[in-house]
Amino acid sequence: MTISIVVPVKGDNKYLRECIEACLNLDYPNFEVIVLPDEAITLPYGDKVRIIPTGHIGPAKKRDMVVDQCRGEILAFLDDDTFPKKDWLKNAISNFDNKEVAAVCGPAVTPENDSLAQTVSGTVFSLSFVSGAYSMRYVPTGSRREVDDFPSCNFLIRKDVFKQIGGFDTNFWPGEDTVLCYKITKELMKKIIYDPGVLVYHHRRPSYDLHLKQVESYALHRGCFVKRFPATSLRFSYFVPSFFVLGLAIGGALAIFMPVMRFLYFGVIGVYLILNLSYSSKNGNRALKFRVFFLNILTHLAYGIYFIKGLLSRKLTEE
Repeated sequence: MTISIVVPVKGDNKYLRECIEACLNLDYPNFEVIVLPDEAITLPYGDKVRIIPTGHIGPAKKRDMVVDQCRGEILAFLDDDTFPKKDWLKNAISNFDNKEVAAVCGPAVTPENDSLAQTVSGTVFSLSFVSGAYSMRYVPTGSRREVDDFPSCNFLIRKDVFKQIGGFDTNFWPGEDTVLCYKITKELMKKIIYDPGVLVYHHRRPSYDLHLKQVESYALHRGCFVKRFPATSLRFSYFVPSFFVLGLAIGGALAIFMPVMRFLYFGVIGVYLILNLSYSSKNGNRALKFRVFFLNILTHLAYGIYFIKGLLSRKLTEE
């Protein structure tokens, strides 16, 4: 099978070049690399890379726009701040032997050379204490399995299926991946396979503030999607951080006036902190553990608050 690797990007940057160079070194014979910047850019790769300017539009619209210009039977989506492992395509392609498999995805692992802040962010996302069962999105765990919602930073889909469902057909970002996966699994009734061997590396946000803004955006859209796409978003695990936030607020108020609640309130907080310490202590040196511990807390709070905000919102702007 021929594969079209599609990379949407605003403009040239060091991560984009790292991504392209890793793609050009893949151990798979039949693929092309297509870069989708807002405006024309010059890259030092000659005809090995096709550059298609798209104008100032979001990643989902960029991918929709160029589908007919892709030569591959499979579309492989990467973000510009990712780069694939050498056997990425080779490991992915075998999953398409099953005709019922419409798409294949895999983990996006934090690179070892990321900064301390990026490593902390990646570690937080990789912990089941924070991401629950979805930690497989950040570390290669378990075996192949079916999924119905997965990030588009490492996602391969049959071109005919992509065209059949009308592509992403959305300006949501983030959240475009949820829309696409919903169409595949709930409308077309096809399979998406997670394969831990289909691995890419994903640079995380370079500061804790940007990490939290990313979490807030994820939570806001997920809260809204509970109403729009309940089949894949109305799940207990997405509500847990909000229960935590509400418990802190309501429990704290009750603890002021009810001594019996005070004991329960601080007891639950104590258990939470012990669990957090246990998970945080499994990774890295003291500086990393300390930062992961506190970013875990802030991540739970940010997600919980913004999930409620999304849940209560009438409509989100799709840009």
